Amino acid sequence: MRVISTSLLLLIITCLFWYVKACEPNQTQNGCKIYGSSCTCGFGCKTEYIYRTRRACLSALRERSSNICYRQPCVRGICIQTVQEPGFACKCEGTGYYGQRCEKACPISPVRGLVFPHECVVI
Repeated sequence: MRVISTSLLLLIITCLFWYVKACEPNQTQNGCKIYGSSCTCGFGCKTEYIYRTRRACLSALRERSSNICYRQPCVRGICIQTVQEPGFACKCEGTGYYGQRCEKACPISPVRGLVFPHECVVI
């Protein structure tokens, strides 16, 4: 009796695992996805294998590696690619921080001799 209940439990767990990982039949496709730093192709859900061809996947991978903002250089704020060096700018407004990478905390009270950064002005 105990062997049957253990087997039944394993079968239920296996079915649940398959159900969670499965997708609707009309939502499956052959395709590729970016996995780490390479393209992996196979069969799966459209939401996971979003690139139809290996070429499209490799193109997206190249674009991702050439986008300096993908490396997340800003400690806080929003990264925007620029033509000027270093190739990006961090928009710190509304974060409570300022600096090239939004790494410096905004002063709480005015300090003599310190120019109050515009990113720290709250209107």
